Amino acid sequence: MTPKDKEIIHTLASQVAAIAALPQQEQKRSLWRKLNARKPVRPMVMIDQVCWNEMNVNDELTLRCEDQECRGYEDRLRRIICQWRHFPVDMVVEPFFRVSKAVNYSAYGNTFGVSTDEQQAVSDPTNSVVGHAYTNQFVTDADLEKIRTPVITHDPVETSRRMEVAQKLFKGTLDVFEQGVDPYVSVWDPISTWMSVEDALYTMVDRPEYMHAMVRRVVNGYLSMLDQLEAQGLLSHHQSLVHCTGAYTDELPAPGFNPAQPRTRDIWMYGLAQMFSTVSPEIFDEFEIEASMPIFQRFGLVYYGCCDPLDKKMKQVRKIPNLRKVSMSPWVDEELGASEIKGDYVYSRKPNPALLAWPQFREAEVRKHLQASVNACARHGCPLEIILKDISTVHYEPKRLWRWAEIAMEIVGGIA
Repeated sequence: MTPKDKEIIHTLASQVAAIAALPQQEQKRSLWRKLNARKPVRPMVMIDQVCWNEMNVNDELTLRCEDQECRGYEDRLRRIICQWRHFPVDMVVEPFFRVSKAVNYSAYGNTFGVSTDEQQAVSDPTNSVVGHAYTNQFVTDADLEKIRTPVITHDPVETSRRMEVAQKLFKGTLDVFEQGVDPYVSVWDPISTWMSVEDALYTMVDRPEYMHAMVRRVVNGYLSMLDQLEAQGLLSHHQSLVHCTGAYTDELPAPGFNPAQPRTRDIWMYGLAQMFSTVSPEIFDEFEIEASMPIFQRFGLVYYGCCDPLDKKMKQVRKIPNLRKVSMSPWVDEELGASEIKGDYVYSRKPNPALLAWPQFREAEVRKHLQASVNACARHGCPLEIILKDISTVHYEPKRLWRWAEIAMEIVGGIA
């Protein structure tokens, strides 16, 4: 770590600290709390999962540190500043910097001990978004033995080292916050990478008992993982985000909270079964909702869904305890989704990021697309958030994203 590296981090952190001190940060937190309490002032807007490889205007994102650890911090700081400058919408910039605890999720290479066997299709080598073709590794009953229970370990020496480095780098700028694990507990995302979506769906039809056995192993593995994280005091708490949306709420943490020993009931979780987009509500209920119920029951609040269309599956989604937000993907019937959600949950609309990827950017189409969500939710009394994510490309024209942000804020009545 050179003096030059330290100066770069100090300069960027000072800029972030100045942004974090602005009064609109607390104003935005308050707006998120009201939305999450289902008493919104207005619809909220977030942008996440950005194609950062296309955002480097005037070298704003060019890394200049030499030390690898410093480059990681520099990258995060530059992205915060860039987003605040060009497309902030309702993001909140915190007056602290999270440093991840040194947590290892497994003693055998990965969470469940199953590695993927895949081929990748790369269209843009600068973009982390690639296509995947997975080989099915689960054919026989014996193959189920490949799924092992996660073993959670913590290296307190490494955590202390990370904190010491960060405290030196951020001294006089941002507070340093030791970040625990924000658990990811999707049952079907890992299964889809072990089998491929196609083979997993066919096996559900041909050998449902086999897939039930697999799901039980995954669910029990997650439950053990959560037990271990709680017992070792390794969970996160006071989340700012949950799956790209504002997590601010007065309902968490739960009574009896101990910051040294956070529990799952003190935090949000997010669930999803994206590969179930085309299955019937009955199969969705059997293999996802009922199977995952022991996981859902543990958490304080639940945000459910992602790219999977849930407009025709709300009867099943409503079974989830502590459910607060429901994703409405680009492929839903918005009127139906809004009529099903009403004022019971936050309607988490995912507008289509493809509107940013066309050969020509059509502002009128963006405006029409966003206004339809606002109108549908207004008709049915739905608290609404608009979450633009999964942005694979903006056709290498970053100003498209900036303009999208301006249009969205105009429509929801916020300040661009």
